[in-house]
Amino acid sequence: MKLWQKENTVTSEKIERFTVGRDREMDLHLAEFDVLGNLAHATMLETIGLLTTDDLIALKAELIEIYAQIQQGNFAIEDGVEDVHSQVELMLTRQLGDIGKKIHSGRSRNDQVLVDMKLYTRDRLFQVVQATEKLFDVLISKSEEHKNDLLPGYTHLQIAMPSSFGLWFGAYAEGLIDDVIQLNAAYRLANRNPLGSGAGYGSSFPLNRTLTTELLGFEGMHHNVVYAQMSRGRTEQAALTAISSVAATVSRLAMDVCLYNSQNFSFIVLPDDLTTGSSIMPHKKNPDVAELLRAKTNRMKALPMEVTMVLSNLPSGYHRDMQLLKEILMPAFDEILDCLDIAAFMLENIKVKQNLLDDAKYDLLFSVERVNELVINGVPFRDAYRQVGAEIGDGSYVAPRELKHTHEGSIGNLQNDLIKVRMDNELARFEFDNVKSALANLII
Repeated sequence: MKLWQKENTVTSEKIERFTVGRDREMDLHLAEFDVLGNLAHATMLETIGLLTTDDLIALKAELIEIYAQIQQGNFAIEDGVEDVHSQVELMLTRQLGDIGKKIHSGRSRNDQVLVDMKLYTRDRLFQVVQATEKLFDVLISKSEEHKNDLLPGYTHLQIAMPSSFGLWFGAYAEGLIDDVIQLNAAYRLANRNPLGSGAGYGSSFPLNRTLTTELLGFEGMHHNVVYAQMSRGRTEQAALTAISSVAATVSRLAMDVCLYNSQNFSFIVLPDDLTTGSSIMPHKKNPDVAELLRAKTNRMKALPMEVTMVLSNLPSGYHRDMQLLKEILMPAFDEILDCLDIAAFMLENIKVKQNLLDDAKYDLLFSVERVNELVINGVPFRDAYRQVGAEIGDGSYVAPRELKHTHEGSIGNLQNDLIKVRMDNELARFEFDNVKSALANLII
């Protein structure tokens, strides 16, 4: 019997299959978080007299055992059981009888799902931040390693001015800092406690929502119980927006790798074991890893709009439409983590070609250097600009290849140390240790 099912009522099997959909599959990802929510809720119920101390001891012992099963990969949602919440309650009731039936007091499946999704999203965002930091470190390391290796800079895909691999790698590193800022915004939305909102209108029990907030390591609670329910969807959309921001950075990087690896550019080389071949052309070494990174991350850019469409025109309160948000959010975390890992691996193994700008075809890259040279010698900029244009036109132009870029963030002054400090400061804002400590205390 379902948690919501009444005596002598039966739902059509066809309707049940349609309404449950992929929920049981998705709910396996929520199992450990459902147990954590149950531990916090049971602890709170004991403080307000809805559980005895003995009840709480028994419930905690059984919940910790279920948590261990989940960690060992031995947890499953049984056939005929609707969701993870029902499975956990069923397991408690089998072992503890009426004590297991008490744990749902003051709670609805709506705020069970809410707290599970908040805890899940918070945890997965932490993993994305860690993976983003790893890619950042690779980029900074590569930037330092190749800070003296020059690279053509482009505007409109036309050669423009000298750049460097130090600048190129470092640019994507600093871009990831802005992505981490968006991840932090999403993390803070996920890091608020909805538990105790019930079906969205609270409870007549004197629930202590401050206690469950502290026990679960949340930064604070959603105070208004109606808004607590309305935060579902908003949290997922914020997380997916942050994921799409990271994806956009990786996508652009992957596109550069595809271009720079091609024979027409020939700036970098992917080792043979990072490429694939052709069934007909024996010379081919295809950058499939970069192309698939580009495709996967481009696809992720659309995910926030999927959530927007699911939530369109919904009034306040809970609606079953929101069940579909799991199917959008959960695979997205797996995808972005896989992409970040592969991107870091690819960059660690990429080979940079040196002395690229020695080729005469890049002479015009240094035209601005020639203009600046004249300006330093007292020629007004507009006159110097016209003079160099005339030199290029009549063939007398000579490229001044000695670069003197010293200002902040330029070829000769990358300021990677300051970029690293900025990333460290943004990472510190997450306060992950507070969450780890709270959850560790909960499962003791």
